[in-house]
Amino acid sequence: MQRFHVRIAKDDLAFSAAHFITFQGGVCERLHGHNYRVAAEVYGPLNESRYVVDFVALHDALRAIVEEWDHRVLLPAEHPTMRLRDDGQEIEVVFGGRRWVFPREDCLLLPIANTTAELLARLTGQRLLDVLSSRCGTRSAEVQIEIEESRGVSAVCRLHAE
Repeated sequence: MQRFHVRIAKDDLAFSAAHFITFQGGVCERLHGHNYRVAAEVYGPLNESRYVVDFVALHDALRAIVEEWDHRVLLPAEHPTMRLRDDGQEIEVVFGGRRWVFPREDCLLLPIANTTAELLARLTGQRLLDVLSSRCGTRSAEVQIEIEESRGVSAVCRLHAE
């Protein structure tokens, strides 16, 4: 049995963003930033052209996600206890006894419960599967996304197509 996958991890698949994550017991780390790097592996059968996925389509899809997240404050829109208020100009964030106010255009509200590298990897993989499906016409069997927060520190999520 033959199995194929492709991997892309180019220097321009990187973004700088600020975030903070929360922990059990109402603990919240300080606002800080990372220079994230993104790598993706796409698994699946060879198509009629005898490749798994077009490298250009894969790169373009990942690059679009990276550009959207670059130089933003990443906020978890689905956090169970964090309160976010968006008045169109500012976003107020309240968690426990802490409060932050950010300019709206500097923020990105993500459909996740916490801005961990693991959940960023899952969200990237979900979005990548959707984009490749619409752009390439076929849904890859599986993707694996690696989000590196700093050299040697990364999280990986593998998703199977539904």
